[in-house]
Amino acid sequence: MSSFNLQSEYKPAGDQPKAIETLVAGLQSNQQKQTLLGVTGSGKTFTMANVIQEIQKPTLVIAHNKTLAAQLAQEFKEFFPDAAVHYFVSYYDYYQPEAYVTASDTYIEKDAQINDEIDRLRHATTQSLLSRDDVIIVASVSCIYGLGSPQEYLDKNLLITVGEKRSKTDIMRKLVDIHFERTTADVTPGSFRSVGNSIDIMPTDSDKIMYSIDIVGGTIDMIRATNPVSGVIVEDMESALIFPAKHFLTNGEKKDRALQLIKDELTHSLKEFEDANKYLEHDRLKRRTEYDIAMIREVGYCSGIENYSRHLSGKGEGEAPDTLLSYFPHDEHGNPEFLTIIDESHVTIPQIRAMYRGDQARKENLVTHGFRLPSAKDNRPLRFEEFEERVGQQIYVSATPSDYEREASETIVEQIIRPTGLLDPIIEQRGVKANTESRYQGQIQDFIAAAEQDIAKGGRVLATTLTKKMAEDLSSYLKDKDIKAEYLHSDVKTMDRIKIISDFRRGEFDILIGVNLLREGLDMPEVTLIGILDADKAGFLRSETSLIQTIGRAARNDRGRVIVYADEMTDALEAAINETHRRRELQEAYNKEHGITPKTIQKTIHDITEKMQSEHVQTVISELETDIAAFSGNIKKLIKYKKRAMNDAVSELDFERAAIVRDQIIELEGRSLEK
Repeated sequence: MSSFNLQSEYKPAGDQPKAIETLVAGLQSNQQKQTLLGVTGSGKTFTMANVIQEIQKPTLVIAHNKTLAAQLAQEFKEFFPDAAVHYFVSYYDYYQPEAYVTASDTYIEKDAQINDEIDRLRHATTQSLLSRDDVIIVASVSCIYGLGSPQEYLDKNLLITVGEKRSKTDIMRKLVDIHFERTTADVTPGSFRSVGNSIDIMPTDSDKIMYSIDIVGGTIDMIRATNPVSGVIVEDMESALIFPAKHFLTNGEKKDRALQLIKDELTHSLKEFEDANKYLEHDRLKRRTEYDIAMIREVGYCSGIENYSRHLSGKGEGEAPDTLLSYFPHDEHGNPEFLTIIDESHVTIPQIRAMYRGDQARKENLVTHGFRLPSAKDNRPLRFEEFEERVGQQIYVSATPSDYEREASETIVEQIIRPTGLLDPIIEQRGVKANTESRYQGQIQDFIAAAEQDIAKGGRVLATTLTKKMAEDLSSYLKDKDIKAEYLHSDVKTMDRIKIISDFRRGEFDILIGVNLLREGLDMPEVTLIGILDADKAGFLRSETSLIQTIGRAARNDRGRVIVYADEMTDALEAAINETHRRRELQEAYNKEHGITPKTIQKTIHDITEKMQSEHVQTVISELETDIAAFSGNIKKLIKYKKRAMNDAVSELDFERAAIVRDQIIELEGRSLEK
């Protein structure tokens, strides 16, 4: 059995030892819900890592947005380098759910752009959960959405062993059955190719390993793990276990039974539409469902197959779907045997609560108007009570826990003291005695003057606005003033968000502007100043909780300060300022007693996108820079050379090399257009 082995140069300090001891004792005494009330910069992640080390259980960490989840995944990976730490979020860069707008009689078809790297990480997650004990999964709320049966996923794997009797055709047929795609070019995760008496397979969880299977006389002669780019042999293997390329699977008798159930439901629904004289809805449902049935029968899959998940999984009407939680270990009675940590719980729990209601309202409309069978409503996120039943012991983590966490928790432990001695930031209120647009401009001019002072001293600056449009406009305005700035909000793609934060910390630009993504959990110790614009406006973004969270972003630097732009002292603003002062006084007293001088946190800047970037891409870029130098920057000449090299590689059947050169040509052509 694998175990968690925490590695860190630091030892628990400040309030951390007491928090760790209290939480571990609560878990060991079977307390189901506890809360860690930890202020920003107090080392909550380190505390939780120590708890995991003590209890030695697989752990699910839920964060309320992808950016925070990426940061947490990186931090836990540093604490547990030998464990399986995975990042599980929605694999869509862009997602428009299927919907029907009754008022305008408009059907909106599902439209999505899948991020292949994140899809690969999702497969790595489920495969580790089914094969290891030392697993930490950092997930967004996508973990409560339907994922397909873990038993089907486990049962449908392909085990290939040296010496067994197995034909090449049989292996390829099995690969197709578990939704691997055959290719004649370079293999990618979830694909395979046939070359002579060999089959090259790239598993779904990695793009850095390819299995080369040699078959001689109907017997598996050799299995080798190779580097798909260089062709270097990594390992000679006795066996290879290949997991399916998709999570939604069904074959054989189960598929036949599911298809019959879908047909029966279709017949019943069509009769209801016919009896109600809804002929348009009747024809709409008949046409779509019959096409999907044909696709599932022939290839075992169809677009939107998740809408038939109830029948494919054999579940009953209204029964909860399988989700990522189903892949975690359970005892013989079905009780969860893992720990769940809900980060920034004051935001994450309401988000989990809201998922089901919004999904059902949209699905109900689709069913009523004949776009989906009623069973599509069972392709849904978990209800909150279903989620609670499936996660077992929970620890809520927040600097500002809500009433729910406070009332539900058997233990609440405070972590106010920071081991670094850092104080909560100084808060200054600045009024702007003007109205509407001039008022806003007054704030901006004052903020720019303050920001330039901090930037000159090497600091970074955050600004929070009330809307996405304001964030974008302020970013453009600052750039026009030759101030390096970028905006960040929920419309920015997942990978781009992570890169923006990493670039900000590195000093690629000086001011980062956002709405509410700059509040919970983001760890940026370089920040010395935060400007909160329109701090006296009523609403969620200027509530006591939101203000405390935003102020906390400046608590990781010994020069941290916050300017709140407000003409009036609202109740929320007063409460946030008072709580910040209380925490500052407690820390000051601790520092004086222990002779601590506050020092800014020094934290290595990591970019999870670098770790997610495939070896293929790294090879493309690294070779390209060398070639550009060799051709003295003559891109057009280099493109001609690369095209000849690509054709030579194809003629020699070296498809990996051809793919690298192809992508280099695409990159070069893009650079040529930029010039």
